[in-house]
Amino acid sequence: MIQGIGAAAGVAFGKAFVLPHWELDLPDTEIDAVDLAKEFERLYEGIRTSKNEIEYIKNEFKEMVGDEESHIFDAHLAILEDPVFMNEIQGLIERQYKAAEVAVKEAIDHFVSMFDLLDDEYMKERAIDIKDVGNRLLKHLLGAPEVTLPSDTQPYILVARELSPSQLAHLNPSHVLGIVTMSGGMTSHSAIMARAIGIPLVSGIESRLDKPIQTGEFLIVDGDHGHLYINPEEHVLERYISIHAEQRKKKEQLQLLSSVDAVTKDGSYFHLAANMNSLKELDMALNNGANGVGLFRTEFLYMDRAAFPTENEQFEVYRQVTEKAKGSSVVIRTLDIGGDKQLDYFSLPEEENPVLGYRAIRICLDQTELLQTQLTAILRASIYGDVKVMYPMISSVDEVRQANEILKRAMADLDSRGISYNPDIKVGIMIEVPAAVTIADLLADEVDFFSIGTNDLVQYVLAVDRMNEQIAHMYQPFHPAVLRMLRTTVEAAKQAEIPVSVCGELAGDERAIPLWLELGVQNLSMSPLSLLKVKHRILNTDAEEARQEAAACFKLRRSNEIEDRLTRFIKQNQL
Repeated sequence: MIQGIGAAAGVAFGKAFVLPHWELDLPDTEIDAVDLAKEFERLYEGIRTSKNEIEYIKNEFKEMVGDEESHIFDAHLAILEDPVFMNEIQGLIERQYKAAEVAVKEAIDHFVSMFDLLDDEYMKERAIDIKDVGNRLLKHLLGAPEVTLPSDTQPYILVARELSPSQLAHLNPSHVLGIVTMSGGMTSHSAIMARAIGIPLVSGIESRLDKPIQTGEFLIVDGDHGHLYINPEEHVLERYISIHAEQRKKKEQLQLLSSVDAVTKDGSYFHLAANMNSLKELDMALNNGANGVGLFRTEFLYMDRAAFPTENEQFEVYRQVTEKAKGSSVVIRTLDIGGDKQLDYFSLPEEENPVLGYRAIRICLDQTELLQTQLTAILRASIYGDVKVMYPMISSVDEVRQANEILKRAMADLDSRGISYNPDIKVGIMIEVPAAVTIADLLADEVDFFSIGTNDLVQYVLAVDRMNEQIAHMYQPFHPAVLRMLRTTVEAAKQAEIPVSVCGELAGDERAIPLWLELGVQNLSMSPLSLLKVKHRILNTDAEEARQEAAACFKLRRSNEIEDRLTRFIKQNQL
């Protein structure tokens, strides 16, 4: 047995396919000074082609696993736009008369070597991203073919020195049973992506191998414990066949819960809905027993196109979502762009800190026609089911009132055209800014419901960028300050007698169930992949015991104490 790093959970076994290592064939002569312009044009064309490819891969991956993990490829695009990286390449061409591909290779080697010398695991992992982007650019400059994976053979265990996010994005989970990489760890982008698509991954084994793994050798990959077996003994294989069968059985048993209500052992009911970006995700959510859509992110309608979607284009999508929900509630969040979500055709100003800048409702209240068009489309869809409107990133009463004035204008426009809509459509807001929490009692008088977006709320409360892995350990959803924010918001909603839901990642975290029971939150909206797992935990939870546990957590002073206590409670109550 070889001990590596269990970077993505699960067990797999099968024959190895070793990804061949691509060897560079670079020119060793200097270019003539008169050819500098030609080399720069080759470089810029390679960059444009690489960017287009990365955008395409990002969109494909987003369709597979959703918006969050696809942001990995934004980092790849940023490398091609990074002035330090590009200046290094341009300087080698201009001052040393290097061919474009040689300059790119030397720049890659320089930055990778620099990062590898740092005693920082995060920076070492980012070196893989630079190599991935640089090699993509090199292949275009050299006209080299992509190394392709077999698709017409039996499913296999993929073995690679390192697996780039670009390569992983093209994997077919029905062909790749598991993955083994020589380098990498828990924080690598490839590990994040493997976890998202559910492929077991063991990494970091190179120094523990006596000899290279060969294509055709039989492997067992244990991503739960980081174990790798090469040509295992029969009794080891039999044990893992049993473990694999048990894991598959659990998945099948979870699927049986899709039509079961989410009710604790002593009768406390939860309404579980889904967060989604597309109609494709809605199918998965409904198959997993979602009670409607708790958060429909509309940004995807605006992306990957040359202009803003028309009223009719939006209406058709909202109508289809509503009809598929078959009477269940559909909460449609108005456009939330800015920060890390940009549109190619809508130029946003350069900002020192865009996450705290011109984004979401702030853009929509400035570009009122944009918001009115979207609200008009949502209103038109409201006659097909239980549609609700939700405004993001609200921080003041004024913003709610301004948005509602635009909603009234949309209604007046439909009246003038004789088009039907629900005049009593429910209007809610996202609670994701600390200011909204502190005036939650005032905001509750203005709206019909609250939805707590814990992802942004946690990062704003703790001043921690949740996408920055260097400070990822400081992003603590169970921080006492976060728990106090949750209690304040829920109590304000109760006082105003309006419903409150949670739609951030914390909603899909089993450990948080006692908190919702103690606070009295019954509505949770989460990733379609989390629905059955959370429902199973609710069905096997005693609500009274959970409330007592949560009450104790609200008195604790440290994040790790709260998290450890909730984790122990879940483990003690596992069947």
